[in-house]
Formats: sequence, C-alpha cells, structure tokens
Amino acid sequence: MKKKVMAVGLLTTAILLTSAFTPVSTNAGQETIVNLEGQSIAFSHQPRMIDGMLMAPVRDLATALNMEISWNEAERVAIVTRDGYELKLPLNSDNAQVNGQATTMNGVTQIVNDSLYVPLRFFMESVNHVVRWDSATRSVNITKQTDSLPVVGTYDHLITLLTQNESNQLNAVRLTSLSALSKSSTTASVPAAAGSISVTTQDSAKSVSPEYSGTNVQVEGVDESDVVKSDGTYIYTVNKQRIVVTQAYPADEMKVLSMLDFSTAANTANTQFQPSEIYVDDTHLIVVGQSYQNFKPVPYNEDASSSSSKMIGISDKIRISPFPMQATTKVMVYDLKDRSNLKLVKEVELEGNYMSSRKIGTSLYFIANKYVNYYHYREMAKTEDAMKDLAPAYRDSSAGNAFTSIPLDHIYYLPKALEPNYVLVGSLDLNDLTQTMNVTSYLGSGQNVYASEENLYVAATTYEDQQQDTILYQFGLNTGKAVYKNTGKVPGHLLNQFSMDEHNGHFRLATTTGEVWRTDEGTSKNHVYILDANLKEVGKILNIAPGERIYSTRFMGDRAYMVTFKNTDPLFVLDLKQPDQPKLLGALKIPGYSNYLHPYDENHIIGFGKDTVEVDNKSMAGSSSIAYYQGMKVALFDVSDVNNPKEKFTQLIGDRGTDSELLNNHRALLFNKEKHLLSFPVTVMKLDPATSNSKNSASSYGSFAFQGAYVYNLDLVKGFQFRGGITHLSQEDLSKAGQHFYAGDKQVQRVLYIGDTLYTVSNGFIKANDLNTLEEKNEVVIP
Repeated sequence: MKKKVMAVGLLTTAILLTSAFTPVSTNAGQETIVNLEGQSIAFSHQPRMIDGMLMAPVRDLATALNMEISWNEAERVAIVTRDGYELKLPLNSDNAQVNGQATTMNGVTQIVNDSLYVPLRFFMESVNHVVRWDSATRSVNITKQTDSLPVVGTYDHLITLLTQNESNQLNAVRLTSLSALSKSSTTASVPAAAGSISVTTQDSAKSVSPEYSGTNVQVEGVDESDVVKSDGTYIYTVNKQRIVVTQAYPADEMKVLSMLDFSTAANTANTQFQPSEIYVDDTHLIVVGQSYQNFKPVPYNEDASSSSSKMIGISDKIRISPFPMQATTKVMVYDLKDRSNLKLVKEVELEGNYMSSRKIGTSLYFIANKYVNYYHYREMAKTEDAMKDLAPAYRDSSAGNAFTSIPLDHIYYLPKALEPNYVLVGSLDLNDLTQTMNVTSYLGSGQNVYASEENLYVAATTYEDQQQDTILYQFGLNTGKAVYKNTGKVPGHLLNQFSMDEHNGHFRLATTTGEVWRTDEGTSKNHVYILDANLKEVGKILNIAPGERIYSTRFMGDRAYMVTFKNTDPLFVLDLKQPDQPKLLGALKIPGYSNYLHPYDENHIIGFGKDTVEVDNKSMAGSSSIAYYQGMKVALFDVSDVNNPKEKFTQLIGDRGTDSELLNNHRALLFNKEKHLLSFPVTVMKLDPATSNSKNSASSYGSFAFQGAYVYNLDLVKGFQFRGGITHLSQEDLSKAGQHFYAGDKQVQRVLYIGDTLYTVSNGFIKANDLNTLEEKNEVVIP
C-alpha cells in the first residue's frame, strides 16, 4: 500500500514541478456523480466535460481500482499497472498503449488544476469495466465486466435501465398494452393447420432426385432462410400470403401439389400472419414470418398519461388509437410425409419483429427484436399488470395454449447496447419437437447477425461520447440452445453480415467510422479488426481509403477483400494469415463499385455492382468531380498476385436504372463453378441511342427493356458468355411497357436448377428450361 501511495505522490510531484503544463479552459457545469460498483468515487478534483468528453483525474481512477501509478518524466507518460496489466498514457495525446499495443482514445490527456485528466470511459473500458450514463440522475455507473451478463432482476431495476437512455428516445404518445396480445389467450395447444388447399393430383415424383442447387449462403453448413427452397424434387415458395408446393422434377410432370393459404385460415381473432421465409429439409417445411395482432382504440386517461401528452392538450373525451398492430415472430413446422396435405406439427412465437434466423443441421435459431413501450407504464403504480406487460413473452404449442411471460430474473441485459428493446433468441431441436422451445431474452439491441456452426454473433451499433461503436455478443450453439459466451467492441459500424467472419478461432470485422461528406478529421475511414476467441483485439488495419465508405466485404480464409467507393472503386486485398500482424497487400482502382463479392476460387472473386461515370462538376467553390452510377456491372477479379489484383473480365448490363435484387440480397444468386453456370434476376433499363450521345447522358435513366433471369457461362478462359434471358412476361406485357414497368406476379425472383433443368420462379409462374439450350420445357401457372 505504501508503494502505491508513494507512486501516486511521485506523479503529483512531477505534475506540480513541470512548468510546461498549462491548464486548459473547460465548461463548468453541474457536478457529475461517478459510481463504481454502486459506490461513489471520491475525487480530488471533479470530473468535467472537455471538448464533449467526460474527463477525470487519472490518479483518482487508478486509486479507486487499487492500481499502481507512476510517472516517467523523460517520456512524459503516466503508467498504470496491476497484476501484469500496463496502461501508458502520454501527456497531451489521444494515443495510449494497453499491454504494449497502441490504441487511440476518444479524447486528449491534459492537465487541469495540476492534475492529469484522461477520458473516463476509455480508462475504465481498457481495464474491462462497463460504463453507463444515467441522464435522470446525471451519474456515471461503472461495473466490472464479468464472464456472464447481468440480470434485470426486478421491476424497479428494469425501469432504471429503461430510463438511462431516455434522452436518445422519441417521446411519442404510445398507450399500447401488451395484455391485448392475450398472454393468456386461447390459441389451441394442438395447432390448427393453415388453409391447406390440396390440388387434386397424386404425388408422382421419383424417389431419387438428381443434383440440385441450394440457397447461396455465407457460411458452408449454416443454412439461411429464403423465399424459394428446393429439395431436388419439389420447389417450395413464399407466394404473397401463401406457401406453394410444386412438384418440379421431372419437368414434364410439373404440377402444383398443395398450398398453405394464411390469408384466411390463420387470420382469426384479429390476427394476421405473413410468411416471410422458409427452410426445407428431408422431413420438415419450416415457415418463418410475422403475426400481427390488431388492437382496438382505448380511451385517453390523463392520469396515466405522460407529461409530454398532457402538454399537447388532448381532451379525455378523445379516444387515442395506439399502434394498430403488435407483432410476433412466428415459426410453423410442417411434416412433409404427404406434401399434398401438409400437417402442422409445431408452432412457436416470440414477441417482437423478425430479425434473422439460421438452421444448422436439425437445430433452428431465430431472433426477434421487441420494442419496450415503457412511457405509459413508468408513471403508473407498480401494478401486476405493468410488471407483466413490460416483460417479453413467448408461446410454444407443445406447452399449452397461452403466451408465457419471461420472469425479469431470467432476463439478461446487454450493458454496452442498452436500449428500450428486447432481443429474444428462440431455438428448436427439429429432431424432438415434443421439447419446448428454448428461449433467452436480453434487454438491449441488435441489428446484424452472423453465425458459424459453433457460434452466433449479434452486433449492435451504439452512439456515445460522440463516437460510434459496434458491440458484439457471442452465443455458443449446441443442439438447439444458444448460450451467451462473450462481449466485444470495435469502433465504427458494420455494413451487413458479410462485414463479419469467424476463422480458425478468430473473429474478423470490417467497419466504417466518420462521415463521407466531411473533409476534416471526421471524414470517413475504414478498418479491419481481428479478435480472439474471447472477442479481445489481437490485430487491426486502420484508416483504409479515407473519404470513402465500405460497399462490400468478403472474408475468404486467410484473406479479406474490401470494396470502398466515392468516385472510383478501389478493391483492397488484405492478408490476415497472422492475426496479430494483418497487412494491406494491394489495391485496384477502377470505375464503378461492387455491392456483393462472391468467391470463384481461392485466386478469383466475382463482384456484382454498378458501373459509374465520373463527370466534372464546376461550381463557385472550384472544380471537382462527381460519379454517376450507370448500368449493372459484373466483374471477375484475379488476385493470384495479391500485390497487384486485376480486373480479368467484365460484363455491363443495361444503362442507368438497371437493378437486381442480388445487389442487396446474396440469396438471389445462382452460381456453380463446375457447371460454369451464373444466373440472377435482373430488371434491365436501356437508353435511347439519341439520348446516350447527349452531354447529360451520365445522369439520364434508361427505359424498361427486360425483367427476368440472365444466364451466363463463366470460366477463366472466356470470361462471361451471355447465353440468354428467361422472362415470365408475355409479348403483350412488353408492348405495354413505357419508361417503367411493374412486372407484378411475373417478376422473376429466383433461379435454381434440378438435374439438367433450369427453373425460374415468380409469384405467377414456375418455368422449366433446358439447362444446356435454354429451350422451354414446361411451365406451371400458380393459381
């Protein structure tokens, strides 16, 4: 103890004796209370806001954590240590070293009142503590990050947690009561099948199916839901509010076998069900979607209303309609023994909006986001109804006929992504549907999901202290259960699920910080972070392509490929083989950009995006350039020489206005390297030749020319070879097209193959074409 006091004293002496230390001006304001594990920290000088950051004396923070602190006068660095941990804080700098690894702080160390002030959040988080701001009490609450998440526990604690971020939420008048969801409702314990429209045909499909294509997924072995699935004999489609089962193989015997119509049968007691996506395996069809509960208007109650609603002067004679619908995420499992008469064998629901799902073997995992509507309840007395309605609920048909509220002492909260929202993770073992669904609930937020065969990651973007961060929550997956494992954090925000990847015990992420439109230090920058199995940083590459943002990323083994864009498309190649020493190897700058990158082989990658034209932009501020996107661009990149990537082949499709779902949804792609097959749905727009030669052609949109599937051969010798387009539009439809055209039920959504037949799917048709000649074999009209 004497050693620690002496070290603190030496630092104080060093500061007092250094004449170069000049105090900075700060904004005096109301004192901020800082609590460590519920106890107030005693400061020699109070924390204060400096340049928007909460700063505090480093010696007081170190003392509160029983850490040693010393001063290196030669290097003008404060050194904080404990049990093998070392933090170096140079004076007047936003750089620091944590255990010898350089990092950047959001704030600059400086002298105030003869004390060295440091960013409080950075200091505490660097020693594995969680920092939360409570706006109601103007206090900072610091707790040690443990191996398990903290529990909400009680109603009072829930209200405290919900009000911590109140200043960031919209104070809308919302009087919706979850009791209207009928948590003791009368849903039958034995689920009733949706309206099963059986077509009077016999299932004549052969027992042995040929090779067939599956859904294009990010991770091999981890299935993703989609609107179209096939098992090699049948094609299953989400068709508006229906599921259509079509016998597709052999093509000359195509016919619709059955339909599940949710527009009538499932819409009872003011409930509507909208199927979103499906899974299919050998024994089950799994339908995932949203169920909506309509509410009736409720009388306005001034005594129970919030102060914000009183201010707008609403009379108690007026009836206020709350949100018209309350959503649940519903999963319906059907037995596939008789595809002409599907039998519903299990039905489960989670309160909240559907976020994402994955299927690994016979285990299904799905996630819902449920907004916590607490504005009304916070001014009510602590009643049983209020406590019940603020808790999330779920339903499992194998456990009874009612929704079950999750007790608050079974709900965890995500300290670094705390919002008035529940993330609910449901999991099913499809091998044993008699078991009830496993449900875990977390108070917090989540936007992006990545899954390997072993782990599920939920990522959330947070904004605090003028900084944007991505918080990661890792869950271990095991036989239908998702168990929390670790929490991590990196600066910036993710683009989508392809910004994340797990490889050889490490987790890799690509993020963007800053804003593209800024030209100062706050301009956009792009980064790659590598974390270990415990989500601790082991390596990083910072500040890639300043002034641009990420348009696509693909991690492939020991490499990563990143496309950024502002006026040109740099394709960056990164070497991640040594996680602690990642390297930027090469870059290729070309017109256009790629929204999606798909591996061809280990040395080639396919990019799908838009072509661009750069045009001079003269203004009073001076000359600059602006890029206009044009038609769709598909490119094959050769990365054999990682230091010198090349664009080997390109294919341009249409003009400005041409679009494809593939640019936003990777599941729309059909690719098979061995068959040299590449196909995807596309809407093609083309310019009139007279317009294309005008000086404004770069900003001119084309007129409708085609909607359907484009089919290519692709190899490394001849590149992209266009074979033709398959459309569901008739000549009459095309003759009616003007500059724009709405294909409606004839909009081709997916392309797949079974054996030697290529199938295109829309809501109105399924067409079968010969895979080699593209000649039409057969078609089925969807009634």
